[in-house]
Amino acid sequence: MVLLNQMAILFAIMMVGYICRKVHIINDEGSRVISGIVVNVANPALILSSGINKEVVIEGRSLLMICILSLGVYTFLIAFSFILVKLLALKKSEYGTFGVMTVFSNIGFMGFPLISAVYGSEALLYASFFVIPYNVLIYTWGIRAMRKNNHEHGGIQWKKIFNVGVIACILTLFIYMSKVRVPGTVESIVNYLSGLTAPLSMMVIGDSMSEMKIKEMILEKKILIFSLIKQIVIPIIGVLFFKLFGLDKLLLAVCMIILATPVGSMTAMLAQRYEGDYELASKGVALTTLMSVVTIPLVSFLTGI
Repeated sequence: MVLLNQMAILFAIMMVGYICRKVHIINDEGSRVISGIVVNVANPALILSSGINKEVVIEGRSLLMICILSLGVYTFLIAFSFILVKLLALKKSEYGTFGVMTVFSNIGFMGFPLISAVYGSEALLYASFFVIPYNVLIYTWGIRAMRKNNHEHGGIQWKKIFNVGVIACILTLFIYMSKVRVPGTVESIVNYLSGLTAPLSMMVIGDSMSEMKIKEMILEKKILIFSLIKQIVIPIIGVLFFKLFGLDKLLLAVCMIILATPVGSMTAMLAQRYEGDYELASKGVALTTLMSVVTIPLVSFLTGI
């Protein structure tokens, strides 16, 4: 019931964005501005909020295990993204967009609320460690993958990598590990800004859906097969794999939510800002978000988490 309620809330906000586009409150330029706010302000604030003034302390072996596990999850997802290239017989121009959709789920504002509501504050702290590699990767590997759609070649552009998202990741890790107490006023500001991520992101998704015909999207074979693999096959295989390492149930639950959440709205925003396949990314975000109402409880049931 908690999972379904959370999904209903996010869907309702998405519909607000949909209606705003239909009644011309949001236009193309407005959508780009909102995306910029999320990518450069709200999402970095969300990263910072995960490490500020945490009461629960994770030390020693548990800390090492979580760090290794977070890296393991993204290594697993990146490896699976290359397998999808063969499974879906993708065009070369689609590699980057599908790869980014495979790796980056909606953990920030869908995964975190679900973990907190269902598994508690300790699990939420565990989940915050996944934010660091997630954001480092999305602002490096993710951007580079999107740019490949435009046939841009060459090495990594370091000036692009060292951006506000990566700075927020490094600062968050420093604050948590050094146990620095942040003034309450600063914490409140960060929390207010981080609160923008969910509504603005979902409104952008709803806006992108305004021009889509849901029936046609569902009937688009490649997107549908990808969504089923992303939402059901990957999380089940991932959880069963990590079970082999004897992880406790709370850590497995965090992994399950991280893997089972739908494609992150950040992927569509990156596609828009870095000239990737925005329509394809938006379809992936929209369809997996709609499916997640059913698939997350289903994966939880099938994996026994």
